[in-house]
Amino acid sequence: MYNTIEFKIENEIGYIYLNRPEIHNAFNEQMISELIHCFGEVENMDSKDLRLLILEGKGPSFCAGADLKWMKSVVNYSHEENFRESYKLSQCFNSIYSCKFPTIALVHGAAIGGANGLLAACDFVLADKNAVFSLSEVKIGIVPACISPYVMKRVGEYKSKELMLTGVRFSGKEAEKYGLVNWAMGDKKRKAKLQELISSLGTSGPIALSQCKKLLYDMSNSLSHEEAMTYTAEMIADLRKSDEGQEGMNSFLEKRKPNWVK
Repeated sequence: MYNTIEFKIENEIGYIYLNRPEIHNAFNEQMISELIHCFGEVENMDSKDLRLLILEGKGPSFCAGADLKWMKSVVNYSHEENFRESYKLSQCFNSIYSCKFPTIALVHGAAIGGANGLLAACDFVLADKNAVFSLSEVKIGIVPACISPYVMKRVGEYKSKELMLTGVRFSGKEAEKYGLVNWAMGDKKRKAKLQELISSLGTSGPIALSQCKKLLYDMSNSLSHEEAMTYTAEMIADLRKSDEGQEGMNSFLEKRKPNWVK
């Protein structure tokens, strides 16, 4: 179905692979469109079939940024054509950021330019401590525009200035200090941390996780303080009366595991 990515579900975990290993998973318009389509498909899935998503790259790198062949064609685009392509990239990042399921990016090798939008839009990022990162767009006379909302949410304004204005290269461990990734470690520890995270998410109510993500999205992006007061009260009232909320509260009171924990 897809040519530049792969998608599969195993044991209620969705795996999305960037699949252009021969060019370090550099993205082009096709990969952007396929990621948008894939995350659109995921939105229509039920939490009984899917609990979380893992995004990673096949081959030696997570993602080397934009495909050079694609960039060569973009050079000759009109302003309107450039806007349409750039807006699709923004849609791609937002489809990851707004996904109703928890998302985990696994980063190894290199994460250059726009790759940082893919990982920053995820809920959790586990990186190899020796992975190489760079937001290097200013070095070629452009700016990291479409990724900036997600990078800035992770690292803040002044760390963004440091990374984006200098275009400096930095390691996975440095990315952890900046806050761009949650954890950076060696391969063995990273695999163990991933399993720990999967297990932790697996003990939470699947509908509650989706609603919590919606809550955080809306609180961060679209509600005034006054609107948030009504919105949050309505949400908790709805969830307390839902089947999952009732099961969760009763299992707590009865000192047993809720029925979604296997």
